[in-house]
Amino acid sequence: MIQKGTEAERLAISDNYKYWKKWGPYLAERQWGTVREDYSQHGNAWDCVDHDKARSNAYRWGEEGIGGFCDSREILCLAPAFWNGKDAILKERLFGLTNNQGNHGEDVKELYFHQVSSPTHSYCKYLYKYPQKEFPYSDLLSGNRIGRDQFEYELLDTGSFNENAYFDCFIEYAKANTDDILLKITVVNRGSKTADIHVLPHLWFRNFWKHNKRHSRPTIKALSDNSVISRSARNGRYYFYHEKGEQLFCDNETNNKRIYNIPNEVEYVKDGINDYVVDNKPTVNPEKNGSKLAVWHKLKLKAGEEKSVKVRLSKNKVDEPWVDFDTIFKLRISECEAFYNETINAKIPKSEQAIAKSAFSGLLWTKQFYYNDVFKWLFGEPGETKPHRSNLRNYNWQHLTNRHIISMPDKWEYPWYAAWDLAFHMASFVEIDPYFAKEQLLLVLKESYMHPNGQIPAYEWNFSDVNPPVHSWAVWNVYEKDKNYTGKADTMFLENAFQKLLINFTWWVNQKDKSGTDLFEGGFLGLDNIGVFDRNHMPPGITRMQQADATSWMAMFTLNMLRMSLELSKTNKIYEEAAAKFFRHFLNIAWAMHHIGKKDISLWDDEDNFYYDVVEMSTGVTDRLKVRSLVGVIPMFAVEIMHKDLFEELKEFRIRANEIIRTRPDLASLITNLDETNADGNYLFAIMRGFRLEHLLKRLLDEDEFLSDYGIRSLSKYHEKHPFVFQHHGHHQIQYEPGESRSNMFGGNSNWRGPIWMPLNYMIVQSLRKYYTFYGPTYQYEFPTGSGKKLNLKEIANEITKRLIKLFEVNSDGRFQYHSDDPEMKFSTDEHFKNLHLFYEFFDGDNGKGLGASHQTGWTALIANLIMEMHADSN
Repeated sequence: MIQKGTEAERLAISDNYKYWKKWGPYLAERQWGTVREDYSQHGNAWDCVDHDKARSNAYRWGEEGIGGFCDSREILCLAPAFWNGKDAILKERLFGLTNNQGNHGEDVKELYFHQVSSPTHSYCKYLYKYPQKEFPYSDLLSGNRIGRDQFEYELLDTGSFNENAYFDCFIEYAKANTDDILLKITVVNRGSKTADIHVLPHLWFRNFWKHNKRHSRPTIKALSDNSVISRSARNGRYYFYHEKGEQLFCDNETNNKRIYNIPNEVEYVKDGINDYVVDNKPTVNPEKNGSKLAVWHKLKLKAGEEKSVKVRLSKNKVDEPWVDFDTIFKLRISECEAFYNETINAKIPKSEQAIAKSAFSGLLWTKQFYYNDVFKWLFGEPGETKPHRSNLRNYNWQHLTNRHIISMPDKWEYPWYAAWDLAFHMASFVEIDPYFAKEQLLLVLKESYMHPNGQIPAYEWNFSDVNPPVHSWAVWNVYEKDKNYTGKADTMFLENAFQKLLINFTWWVNQKDKSGTDLFEGGFLGLDNIGVFDRNHMPPGITRMQQADATSWMAMFTLNMLRMSLELSKTNKIYEEAAAKFFRHFLNIAWAMHHIGKKDISLWDDEDNFYYDVVEMSTGVTDRLKVRSLVGVIPMFAVEIMHKDLFEELKEFRIRANEIIRTRPDLASLITNLDETNADGNYLFAIMRGFRLEHLLKRLLDEDEFLSDYGIRSLSKYHEKHPFVFQHHGHHQIQYEPGESRSNMFGGNSNWRGPIWMPLNYMIVQSLRKYYTFYGPTYQYEFPTGSGKKLNLKEIANEITKRLIKLFEVNSDGRFQYHSDDPEMKFSTDEHFKNLHLFYEFFDGDNGKGLGASHQTGWTALIANLIMEMHADSN
């Protein structure tokens, strides 16, 4: 039962963005350098609008800010800016390197932390750390012009935080109501000397009027020295209140003169506030109106001192905006704490509770308003000149029109959705907000997202790229957990998703199994450089590659669809026919994996006891690519446990399934036996059973191969001393690299040749738990391999989980393990650093160092699932 007046009650009425979710942390942390804002001829997105141009360029498709808030249509935006009095520009946005500038790809060069958020964002907290010295923009650029064999040059390496000469800038939001937003910016001087800082809360309109003549220009205008009013035909009036400070107005319009050396269309352009504050230029509107506002606060803080700036944005007039300000904050903070106390089991150790809460909060902070209309992007707006493009990126996706709040992988490095990332995000979101999880999974299946041919869009750089088909897995996971959360089976959600997934399944069968043999090709499948060569662009002479991972993902997809159709058959018997179809298809894929073509070659290698990709060459030669990677582990994910009662209830399906088994017993023997259940009455459906599972686990649990102290590696450590070489139209080699890759394949940030990735580790652990449900405690395996110590599959799942948790635990140096490379020792010695969590994209396979995008809480938030599921399992 949901308690009245709690965060859970607000959540239950907020899934349509009209109520408590109307406002949230939906601003991107980087809009510059995105494909949407790229209007260059040749598609150079990183250079078209770079960091330097960003302060002067009015964006077409979105906005950005530091710890910013906006409404769900991003009409009106709210975010702070800072200035230490030494920088050449205001700190309005986060700085980082483009892919070409970084020695390991794009990378944010700032220190910020998504600290807390409730699911409806009724309370949010963000921390930005700002140096008191001049921000080292040029030093960071030059310091990263080094070889790929060197570590990245980070902000802490520049000495900018020496002697603790920095400010902690806490950005907090609390909602008094659905349209009454309180913002408190608290700055703390962590240095030993008095220092000045300028705090400028900004309020501005996204420039929606420039390219749509239906919308008139909105205005923000002073009402008094401490209040302003915004007016727009799109969202009506809002009142903005502030304490003290100087009001500065300009327009959110491009400074054409600075960027293009042509006249400006308005007098007071976007960077007017920046130029007024930093350079003392007359670039703000003395009439006190425009479409962009900042309130300039000049603070002097003694060592250790803190001061706060308060503002309030409300749909209605507030006679005394500060009377209840602090009370509202305290109430929302307590409600947020209560929500997490109810959500996270109190029996979980406090340190692990803190990890889970941080993971969920970071996940909530990485929501973003995402707007993209490919047709308009390609051909221009009505009445405007068509953009001159020689690179017609995503030309075949002209139907795609996205304008929604979407979960992002990382709002700076990846401020655009990615199909398989999002599916993993929802596995975590369902634990805290099942309404959002269901809405997001259905969203990318809508006609304005999914291609008419059935493909789910990958990501904006190339919507036609192929991500693993994990959407069905996410749908089933969310359905089951939502049923536990609400006590009700949302069959409407399941049926809606199932119907759209049927179309996507057909696309896979038609496009990625072109020869109709139930063996699939997906290209790189999101695993970038995990192969010995680029699987999207194979060397000449290779006519086909049968991929162990693509085929296994499809086996899992088929099994998910079977399970969903059986569930839907409980209330609609017509789905029994669909269940029979997917049962047969699952059998076919299992057979094909072990019988390729006339030569009867298998993806499974009996000598190595491992699954490998198989290539066919124009010469007629067929060869296995004997690379021991996660590609050969993914067959393990095609596993499901089903109780006999389900089949006894569905007689039509059982008749059809028995007929299939009777006519092709050789197929069924590979994956199940419908005449045999375990002691609990469960059937096992799995690609990997018996001796194959046993042999795979020997490699998976071997510390000289896949098993690291911190989880499962993406490539076996065997290849450190034994690189795999493929001589075919050139020398192709793959070698174990525990951290950032030296390979240029797929750009700078492709790192699947050894590191630990949370989503695939989660799939491994989840699969082991399913196998345990069938095999029980008597089936035991060595853990680690060669140790002589035997554990059952549940115990092994828990041991892998514990190793993954170690990434986020304090090590002997007094810092979280993922901070294993911390030259300044900030994260072990500074009390204002040491308890702040980050959620990295991936982790070094040997020492656990966090690598890649530093705020990719998206799928790395699965650490929270692992923690909660391990402790639920032990109760």
